Amino acid sequence: MRSDMRLRGTVWKFGNDVDTDAIIPARYLNTSDPQALARHCMEDADPAFVGKMKPGDIILAGKNFGCGSSREHAPVAIKGAGVAVVIAESFARIFYRNAFNIGLPILESAPAAAEIGEGHDVEVDIETGAIIDHTTGNRFQATAIPPFMQELLAAGGLVAYVRRQRQKAAAQSH
Repeated sequence: MRSDMRLRGTVWKFGNDVDTDAIIPARYLNTSDPQALARHCMEDADPAFVGKMKPGDIILAGKNFGCGSSREHAPVAIKGAGVAVVIAESFARIFYRNAFNIGLPILESAPAAAEIGEGHDVEVDIETGAIIDHTTGNRFQATAIPPFMQELLAAGGLVAYVRRQRQKAAAQSH
């Protein structure tokens, strides 16, 4: 297993139906710069979030995370803030796809979302979907990420994936 597929961090917990306006408020959508967006990540859900989280930390949420507007800015803000992975009971479909398109790992696990507490030390294996709560010793299994989506994550998102595929094709044609 590749080491970049194993992530470990502190959990920051949010509830159900966290919409894209809570993730990145519309008043900041005048930019697509990941670092500018990151400064306001989760601002309307928890104004202190960016100040207290550390790169590599984990967002844990209930059902329907990323609902609302179909803005790609939401996963960009989360990734830009340094969040390693988002675990939720479920994701809004457009957020799900946008997250993979920009290379943000996300996992669905209702038991993990319900049982893991804020501040817990959690390790995630993106490749297998295994989740270990080192604070309690509990283990969870997330829904497996399809192989193609894992390729998108490994490449850093859809644009990087397509660029890599084009480079491979060009190298093979020479």
